[in-house]
Amino acid sequence: MQQQQIQEEEKGFNLTDRDFNFIRNLVSEETGIVLSEAKRNLVYGRLARRIRTLGLADFSSYCNMLKNRDGDEIVDFINAITTNLTSFFRENHHFEFLANTVIPKLLQTNVVNRRIRIWSAGCSTGEEPYSIAMTLRENIPNIESWDVKILATDLDSNVLATAAAGIYSKDRVTGIAKPRQKKWFLTSNNESLEDKVQVSKELKDLITFKQLNLMQDWPFKGHFDCIFCRNVVIYFSKDTQRVLVNRYADKMAEDAHLFLGHSESLFKVSDRFKLLGQTIYQRTQ
Repeated sequence: MQQQQIQEEEKGFNLTDRDFNFIRNLVSEETGIVLSEAKRNLVYGRLARRIRTLGLADFSSYCNMLKNRDGDEIVDFINAITTNLTSFFRENHHFEFLANTVIPKLLQTNVVNRRIRIWSAGCSTGEEPYSIAMTLRENIPNIESWDVKILATDLDSNVLATAAAGIYSKDRVTGIAKPRQKKWFLTSNNESLEDKVQVSKELKDLITFKQLNLMQDWPFKGHFDCIFCRNVVIYFSKDTQRVLVNRYADKMAEDAHLFLGHSESLFKVSDRFKLLGQTIYQRTQ
């Protein structure tokens, strides 16, 4: 521990055990995310930038600011800590299952009200909900005659702004097949957007982006046919996972599907879902 603190001092600041534990507890209270000791360097790297930006002397000064519940800084603090790693069609088998199994089923079961609702919980910079939107557009005939909406939420206001803008560097879409790129992404003659692409209006029209803390009240009604909550619950304690997944089940239609990340599981978390395989679950109660 002493060697680690010396290394931190050489980098500019000393992150004491006391300050680190305060930060861990605050993150847990605000977001439900549990930071292990292994995340110490991540915490240092992300918050050291905030300390320099604010012109503060050390982590203790920054923690004192957080203790005073500075509202704006709490938002920046959460934005800095939360991890946002995503890509278009990440874990592609989920989108194949959505296209080949879920959508055909919904076209039958929802034929009367012609309504489909999908929630991307923890949408990060938007690649996931836009991948969902592409899948829906490509697999629902006469989609304009249906009431189809995707709710995309995240705790981090910065990544939500990126998601809502729908502008990405060209290297972000290189893994997407060329015909799909051509259909759903636009290039611009604007020099400032020379190396970027813009998501098409057809995809944007399906999505509503909202900031949401999963640990707080959810200000929406109705039920979802699918929920994507991938690489989110891994940061929560088992007790928090149980509460969250139970709340998901309450907001899901009968036989609705829940998609988790590749390293996540509902084992000993919930008995309201059955595992269909490859981190795809179906609500049973």
